[in-house]
Formats: sequence, structure tokens, C-alpha cells
Amino acid sequence: MDDAVDPGAFDVRRAREAEADALIGIDPLCAEGDAGRQASIRRWCLQGSAVVAQGPAGPLGYCVTEYTFFEQGFVAMLMVAPSARGRGVGHRLLRAAADSCTTSKLFTSANVSNQPMQRLLRRSGWSPAGLLHGLDEGDPELFYVCRTPTGRKPV
Repeated sequence: MDDAVDPGAFDVRRAREAEADALIGIDPLCAEGDAGRQASIRRWCLQGSAVVAQGPAGPLGYCVTEYTFFEQGFVAMLMVAPSARGRGVGHRLLRAAADSCTTSKLFTSANVSNQPMQRLLRRSGWSPAGLLHGLDEGDPELFYVCRTPTGRKPV
């Protein structure tokens, strides 16, 4: 069975402030009542740092890029709705982040335990950049880097 999403089946664009509730609705941590994540999503939408993958029935995922990691781009959050995983949404969101990044390098990280994210990053052309212990006890953080076309304006 081919579970790839037709590239025309969804678009990726800057998330609007009014879409925060819809993004909260697809985030499993928010469904568990994580008020901090809900507040972060609202802030990211307000600040214009989130992009959304939007399908005909609503959002499929979102990606947040910030510039506070040694003044380099950093994908601080990539969330794909559980029902949309494994269908190309994450890849398109990462590509949008790289294409709109205003620095020559874009970083992100994933816990060692997060094998699906690590596979996505490798398939999307990201390279390992280092390992950090101590953020999540017993689950080190793997950092990745993507070289980007610089100077592009955000989507």
C-alpha cells in the first residue's frame, strides 16, 4: 500500500494567529492537557514562526523555526497529526523550513528514542551534528544540520 500524500493534496504556508486552536487540536500533547504546549502554539502563531501543512479537511501538521540557537535557524518543533504521519507531510514541512531559513545552516534535534524523527531527518537530507546528554534524563538529544539557501524571505 502506498501511503504517500499527493503533493497537491495539501499546501504549506505561514500559520495565522487564528489557526492556533486548530493546531492545538492535532497535537497529542495538547490533547493530554499540556497547557505549556498550548501557550507555545499560540505564541508561535502570533509571532509568525510557524508554518502549517493544510489539507482539505484541516491542518495536517506544523513546523516552527526560530533563530535563537547561536543565531542560526532551529526547527524548534515539528508536529504531524498522528493520522497524517508517514505520508510526506513532515518532509514538506522540513523543506519549507529550509527554503525559508534566513541563515546558511538550519539545526534541529530529536531524542535518541525518537526513531521516526531520525529516519525523517536522514531521508530529508539532514546530517548528524552532535549528541547532548542531560536534557531528558536517560534519553540523549541528537542534533542535526541542514545546509540552506540563504537570504530567502520567509514563506
